Amino acid sequence: MRRMDAVPLSSRLVSILLILLTVGLSVAAFTTRQLIWTYMLDKTDLQLTRQAQLVINNIDQLSDRGGSTPTDYFLQIRDSNYDVIKTPLIPTMRDGAVTMPNLPASGSMGSIKIGTPTTVSSKTVTLADAKSSGTSTSSTTSSSSSTSSPWRVVALRWVTDDDGTDGVFFIGLSLSDAMDTSGAITRYFLVVGFLILALAMALGTIAISRTLAPLKRIEKTAAKIAAGDLSMRVPAAPENTEVGSLSSSLNIMLARIEQSFKEQENSTNKMKRFVSDASHELRTPLAAIHGYAELYRMQRNSPGALDRADEAIHRIEASSTRMAALVEDLLSLARLDEGRGADVTKSVRLDTMLSDIGEDLHALDPLRPVVMGSLAIKPGVVGVQSASRTRVALAQFEEKSLQPVTVIADATRLRQVFTNIVGNIHRYTPNDSPVQISLNVVKASIDPQRLAELGTKPESLGEFINAVEVAASTNSGIPYAFVRVADHGPGVKTEALGQLFERFYTADASRAREKGGTGLGMAIASSVVKAHSGFICATQTPGGGLTINVGLPLPKQYGGTVEIKPKVMTAKEAVTAPTAAPELRSGQTPHRQTPKHGGNPRH
Repeated sequence: MRRMDAVPLSSRLVSILLILLTVGLSVAAFTTRQLIWTYMLDKTDLQLTRQAQLVINNIDQLSDRGGSTPTDYFLQIRDSNYDVIKTPLIPTMRDGAVTMPNLPASGSMGSIKIGTPTTVSSKTVTLADAKSSGTSTSSTTSSSSSTSSPWRVVALRWVTDDDGTDGVFFIGLSLSDAMDTSGAITRYFLVVGFLILALAMALGTIAISRTLAPLKRIEKTAAKIAAGDLSMRVPAAPENTEVGSLSSSLNIMLARIEQSFKEQENSTNKMKRFVSDASHELRTPLAAIHGYAELYRMQRNSPGALDRADEAIHRIEASSTRMAALVEDLLSLARLDEGRGADVTKSVRLDTMLSDIGEDLHALDPLRPVVMGSLAIKPGVVGVQSASRTRVALAQFEEKSLQPVTVIADATRLRQVFTNIVGNIHRYTPNDSPVQISLNVVKASIDPQRLAELGTKPESLGEFINAVEVAASTNSGIPYAFVRVADHGPGVKTEALGQLFERFYTADASRAREKGGTGLGMAIASSVVKAHSGFICATQTPGGGLTINVGLPLPKQYGGTVEIKPKVMTAKEAVTAPTAAPELRSGQTPHRQTPKHGGNPRH
C-alpha cells in the first residue's frame, strides 16, 4: 500500500485502465474462442451424422480404390466383437501426413459409446499398415499441426441385408481445421489486443493528464500559498463538476484564511498601538506627578516654598485625576469586552434620557440651540446616495416632542453613551451651533445579533436603512429605536469617519489633548451599544457637521421578538475588535451621572 501511495495519481489511473482493458480483452478472447470451438464441434458432429449413411453406402466403391480416393473422412469397420475387419478410408492431410484417430484396440470399444460423438487423439501411420487386417501398428509422432490435431469420431452399428451380419464402424473427421480457426482467432486477439492496449495507453495518458490538469493547477496554487502568497486563488470551474465544487470550496476557504491573517495582522497592529497609546497616556500624568514632586522636594527649603507647594500639589492632583479617569475608562472597556460591564435587564425610558441629555448640553452651552424631534423615515426617502462614497442622506428632521420609547438596557451605561456624544459636541463645536436629537421607532428586517455585527463604518447605516425599507415593503420586521444626534460644527472628513470609534484615536497627532479627554469615550460608547445588541456609526450631517446614529432593539411590546444578549469578547478582541471602527474626535467617559443643569459631562 505504501508503494502504491508513492506512485503518482496519473500513473495509477493509466495502470488501472490498462489492467481493466487487459482483463476485458482476455475474457472476450477466451469466450469467443470457446464459442467458436463449440460451434466447430457441433458442425463436425452434424456433418458426421449426416454423412455416415452416404459413406457406408459407398464403402465398396471407396474400398475398391484401396483407400486412395481423396477424402476427409476416416472409416474403420469392426465386427460384432469389435475386432477390426478393415480400415477402408484414411485421409491424407494437406501437409501430406497420413493420420488416423487413436481408437480403442481391436476387440474393445474403450470409453466410446455407440452414437455419441467423441474426441480422440491422433496417430500417424503408413498407408500399408492402415490397410492391413486392422492390427494396430506402431505410430510415429509428427510435428505438423495436422498430425497433432485430435479427431472427432462417432461409432454406429451396421447390419447386412443378405445374411444379417452386424458389427460396428467408426467414422471420423480431423479437427485440424477447427484447431487452425481457433489458433487464428487467438493470434488475432493477441495482435488486436496489443494494438488496443497501446492505443488506450497513449489516449488514456493524454485524457487523464487533461482531466487532472485542474488538480495540477490546484497543486501549484497550494504550493504558492504554502510559500506565503495568500492572495492566490484556484482557477474557477463549473460548480456542477467535482473539480469545480472543490475549487469553489477552496477559494472560499482561502478567502477566509486570508481574511483571518489580515485580521490577525490588524489585531496585532492594533494591540501594539493600544499598548503604546495606553503607555503614553499613563506616562504623561505620571511624568507630571513625578516632576512636580521632584520640584517640591528641591524647593521646599526656599523662600515662598509653601505657595509653590500648593501649586505643585494642585498639579499633582490634576494629573492623578486624569490618570484615574484613564484607568477607569480602560477598566470599563475591559469589563464590557468580557460581557460583564452592562446589566441589560432594566426597563429604561429612552425618550426621558435623551431629554435629560439635551438639557445637560444646553446647560453647558446656553447659547446652543438643542432641538428634539424625529425623522420622517419612509421607504425610498432614506437611502444610500452614492455607493462609491457611502454617503447616507436622511429624511428631513421634524421638530416635536419625543415619543415615549422604553428599552431593556443598563441605564447608567446607556446614559454614558449619549453623555459622551454630547460631550464631544460641547468640546469640538462652536457653542452656538445647533444640535438636533431625534428618536424614531422603526421596523427592520435584520436580526439584533446581525445588527450588532454591522460595524461602525458609515456603510452600516445604509444596510440598516435598507433593512427598514425591506420591512416596510413586506410589512414585517423587528422593532428598533433609532436615535440620531446631529451637530452642525466643522465635521470630519469622509475618509476619517471609519476611525471615529477607535480607542485612543484623536485628530490631534501631537496628542497634546488640549481639549481634554482620554480618547476612549466613543470606544466605550461603541462597546456599550454592542452590549445592547445595537449598532452605532457616524455620518456627515447634510450642510456640514457630524451625525451619530444609534440603533437599539426594542422589547416584545413593540410587536417584535427580541432577545438581547450582551456580546462577550476576549481580552484580545477588546483591543483589536472592530468594536469600533474608530473616532476622529475623542471624548472622556464621565464617572458620575451628568446633572440635568450645568456641569461638564466629562469632567
